[in-house]
Amino acid sequence: MRRLSRHVGVTVFSAIALALVVVVGLDALAAIIDEAGAVKRNYHFSDALIYVATKLPSTVYEYIPFSSLIGCLLGLGLLANNSEVIVMRASGVSLLRIVYFVVKPVLLFVLISTAVGEYFSPYLDQLAEGRREYLRNGEASEGSASGLWNREGNEFMHFNAVFPGGVLFGVTRYQFDERKALREASFSSRATFNATENLWVEENVSITRFSENRTETEKQITRRWTSELTPEVLTVNVLPPSALSISSLHKYINFLELQNADTAIYELAFWRKLLQPLVIIGLVLIGISFVFGPLRDSTMGLRIFVGVVIGVSFKIIQDMLGPFSIVFGFPALLAVMVPVLLCMGIGLYLLRRSG
Repeated sequence: MRRLSRHVGVTVFSAIALALVVVVGLDALAAIIDEAGAVKRNYHFSDALIYVATKLPSTVYEYIPFSSLIGCLLGLGLLANNSEVIVMRASGVSLLRIVYFVVKPVLLFVLISTAVGEYFSPYLDQLAEGRREYLRNGEASEGSASGLWNREGNEFMHFNAVFPGGVLFGVTRYQFDERKALREASFSSRATFNATENLWVEENVSITRFSENRTETEKQITRRWTSELTPEVLTVNVLPPSALSISSLHKYINFLELQNADTAIYELAFWRKLLQPLVIIGLVLIGISFVFGPLRDSTMGLRIFVGVVIGVSFKIIQDMLGPFSIVFGFPALLAVMVPVLLCMGIGLYLLRRSG
């Protein structure tokens, strides 16, 4: 039985890995084509390749559920085409045990997905975005159409590029008085966060102070800058909610609740990431049920086609319910769980009929 479990597990694992490589490869190719249109000045085609490569972990994370479904249909379908499933059933192996054999390698992809989404993709996504903006805008003060804007009290700040770990390039700060009149404008080529003293250190600072009748300019090699802005806050502002880690989303949701701010978008992203393992299991379960049920005697091409249709349909339902939960105010958890429960319900029903 252990040898049989290993054989089924290796077959399914290889099929999921193959599907993941193909899907991620196609997405990466499309991303390279898109980035090629943005090549200009210091941002060369080689930099576009590095940008796409750096964002590959987040692409892998996004497509693991879809690839698990396709891989399950491929791997289990291959065993069915070779009559191995029939032999297993005739030998007294129960349908539930075969399902267990298939789910075991899927759990490894669940662990990979969780690790990538929590520890790798947020850092690498910020690195990719920061590097691209730096190459496009550099440390110069121009190019303010892109980058990141932030406000703190009467001060408005713009950063050309934000790197992980608390490194900013092209920092422009505008300070206004109570009458909304510009009091001081400064630009520094770079700012680094000092975690020990909990402040920023600006480099190559150019300061212009405005009074009623004149202006004053000053140059400083370095300047200490105390602000409530931290690298963690910048990460939340730079990346979309879907690219943040579960821990970052949870902390930011708590922060927004203390400020009585709207948390719907971040709650939706939080529950989607937290329940991604259930999404993978649900899609795999429906894939297994289709192999034993409606697609028992179908060709491999038809199985792949059905898998794509199911995956796309699941994505459409998920993308529809998410905005609906924000607009109509019903719980984000419900919007995430409905497609998962639907997949599991259909899968269990078809497996019960096949058994």
